[in-house]
Amino acid sequence: MSSTDYLELNRAGWDRRALAHFESRFYDVPGFLAGASSLREIELAELGDVAGKRMLHLQCHFGLDTLSWVRRGATCTGVDLSPESIRLARELATQAGLEAEFVCSDVYGFRRAEAAPYDIVFTSYGAICWLPDPDRWAAVIAENLAPGGIFYMVEFHPIYDLLAGYSYFTRPEPDIDEEGTYTENGADAIARLATWAHPLSSVVNALVGAGIRIERLNEFPFSPYDCFPGLVEKEPRRFYLEHGGQDVPLVYSVTGRRCRVGGDGT
Repeated sequence: MSSTDYLELNRAGWDRRALAHFESRFYDVPGFLAGASSLREIELAELGDVAGKRMLHLQCHFGLDTLSWVRRGATCTGVDLSPESIRLARELATQAGLEAEFVCSDVYGFRRAEAAPYDIVFTSYGAICWLPDPDRWAAVIAENLAPGGIFYMVEFHPIYDLLAGYSYFTRPEPDIDEEGTYTENGADAIARLATWAHPLSSVVNALVGAGIRIERLNEFPFSPYDCFPGLVEKEPRRFYLEHGGQDVPLVYSVTGRRCRVGGDGT
């Protein structure tokens, strides 16, 4: 299969997942409409104040996090490859009385409608595994980020995939699985999906190669989501996994800044 074929496979799979997720207790759309935020402690603490900033949210699914950033004062554009996800994101924005732009596009094909770049590019939790080439991903981030602008990602740690029996290192061909999804109603959304492993080194080197200066790389021994088998909630909204009696790293985050064009290279 070509990369285009894999893209279409994932587009169809995420169309199937979108409505199940929208209706799930896991995502809790009613809670969001009542005023709750879908954002978690890690990204809130590390990304901080976004008021007045123009934000691009790559792989936004049906827009819960995008609209949660809007509530915190950002002007947001959400991008996702699934037409059904984008339809639901626009519906959710209307129901919540919030304004955001939602664009149906795969990451590699995204081109911003306006000339002005974004102050922040954001992506989170279970996103990069759907992309075969981190270098192309990083190039899109740099192309859309203003000089001096912030790139921030928070993502599930690839060591978990290794413990689950998948490769830690990127392979030419993706893993293709037919399965339900991680929400409590996951059996309603069985689909074939293609994923790629990306070690931390590949992610960081892709960003550096695209002109993103890494300011911080953090790892966390918990997930803010109860989305993997065997997790134990030791603290509120902190789910841990032990291996050999030790906590497994489950999440990592990267904060970077697009290098300015100047004599000092900053």
